[in-house]
Amino acid sequence: MFLEVESSQNFEGSLFLRFKEIEPAKPLLQVKLYERSDRGEWCDVIGWTDNEADPQCPAFAQPVEDSGAGFAYLVFGGVCGIRIKPVSVEEAWSVQSSSQWGESHLLLSDLSDLRFAE
Repeated sequence: MFLEVESSQNFEGSLFLRFKEIEPAKPLLQVKLYERSDRGEWCDVIGWTDNEADPQCPAFAQPVEDSGAGFAYLVFGGVCGIRIKPVSVEEAWSVQSSSQWGESHLLLSDLSDLRFAE
């Protein structure tokens, strides 16, 4: 699998990475992140594209090989990465919001930190 993310308002910078897939990707709704809290914080996650009128797209998680941990869950979205906001933030998705942030992707090691779409 190749992951390419272009520079945008959502994610400054660009990257091109290659991963070895273990299983197919599944649509993802939320991730638990530990940057702002040692106990973790559930966050909504979506993909972000370069479509100015409607930049939102689904986010996915896919098991991939990871040289450091053996395997991990790659969280990815659109050509402009993923967009994240805490579940406590009830506002529309926007690159203008200070309560949200963009990432190129995430690599998470624990399946319990992922909530998939039905």
